[in-house]
Amino acid sequence: MPSPYLYRTRSRTRKWLVASLAAALALVVSGTVLSVPAYAANPVTPGNYTGLGFDQCEAPSQSAMSTWIKKSPFRAAGIYISGASRACQRQTNLTANWVRNQLASGWHLMPITLGPQASCSHRYPRYGKKIDPTINPSSTNTYSAARVQGALEARRAVSRARELGIVAGSTIFYDLEAFASGSTTACTQSALWFISSWTTELHRYRYASGFYSSAASGIRMLDNQRLRKGNRIVMPDQLWIADWDGRANTTSAYVRSDGWQPYKRAKQYQGGHNETWGGVRINIDRNYLNLRTPKLPGVATPKPPAPKPGLIVPKYTGSNLSDPRCTPATISRPAYVTINPKMSTVLVVSLQCLLKQQRVYPYQVTGQWNPRTTAGLNLFQRRVGNSARAYASPGDWVSLLVAGNRQSLLKRGFVGADAVRIQRAMNAAGTSRLKVTGRYNKATARAVGAYQRRVGVPATKIVGWYTWNALRTGRR
Repeated sequence: MPSPYLYRTRSRTRKWLVASLAAALALVVSGTVLSVPAYAANPVTPGNYTGLGFDQCEAPSQSAMSTWIKKSPFRAAGIYISGASRACQRQTNLTANWVRNQLASGWHLMPITLGPQASCSHRYPRYGKKIDPTINPSSTNTYSAARVQGALEARRAVSRARELGIVAGSTIFYDLEAFASGSTTACTQSALWFISSWTTELHRYRYASGFYSSAASGIRMLDNQRLRKGNRIVMPDQLWIADWDGRANTTSAYVRSDGWQPYKRAKQYQGGHNETWGGVRINIDRNYLNLRTPKLPGVATPKPPAPKPGLIVPKYTGSNLSDPRCTPATISRPAYVTINPKMSTVLVVSLQCLLKQQRVYPYQVTGQWNPRTTAGLNLFQRRVGNSARAYASPGDWVSLLVAGNRQSLLKRGFVGADAVRIQRAMNAAGTSRLKVTGRYNKATARAVGAYQRRVGVPATKIVGWYTWNALRTGRR
């Protein structure tokens, strides 16, 4: 990621960049983003995460990412997916398979775009006005030229995100590099209207808007605008603050404490330096994240379907994921068997709780199978690539029980929620009847080894990517 003050550049030939820009423009036809199939099973990113992250201009190799997820303290990574002004244009490693592998391994990716920069920046255009123009400072029609640029950049970012399998609901961050914030009104206002349009357009395509900038320029500018009377600038959903104060938190002297709180901030707190983990050295910036998936403004909460006459339906609870009947005791079972709408079993409570946690059953947990249960189950089955059926099979249970953000590596001694998911999944897979403790103990390792042998992955008794992937897809 660029410094708040300086940017590490890599020269590229003008001829290659013109071709790249032409290819990017070809993705936008009459203002409509061309649809490219995404990996539907990919989770929203960066999703819910609190902890350390890193960013580097070029996406690291698969082997480097695999090593760092095992050896480093980082679980989030910033990646440049688009933008004609970025230094890392080629991104040799960045493919849809790369994205899918990182998300499956437990990485939280932070997609970044570096397009038009502030008109008062002294370092842009980087490659020439015809290749990467700056934000148009004209105030005509309320900075309409800047607003058009912001919307176009959002559409390009969405198109690229879809190509890479970065699904709707994810946050895409716009990188506005440091500039002279005390410069002309036209410079700052055009930048604000650009970001406002970027945010609005991303919301149209159901992506969340993120904003990265130097704390002393772009971040302070946006936070001041937020409190202006009659403000018409649409604020981004999440803030990424570049403030190299060396403190792994999300506070900064340049942004007020009430802005983008809680769970809407990340901070780049240390600039470019080399770090080595597992023998792999990468030049990175360090970040601390405190993020939750944003609820997008303007996206209406779906209304429950009208019930059929005489049919008793559960209470609609919307986005509330909690329910008094959903406890560790009601979800953790010694075994999970096939159940269907005609059966009366305690497993219906477990099923409804798990579907509710996956946001496909926004209703009260009743323990009685109802049409909403079938609809939610079918939605989840399609999401993970299982056959949509009117019953929950053992494979569906396995997929449900491991759904969510995952660690890439679990072995003896690990304690946490991921161990709970593994123990439940082993019970669903029929490997054993484990006591769900959240501790990856000897019995758990033995059950994992038996599962691995049965589904044809290396029987290491350690849960790595191949085992997570087998579980996610319901193999048993």
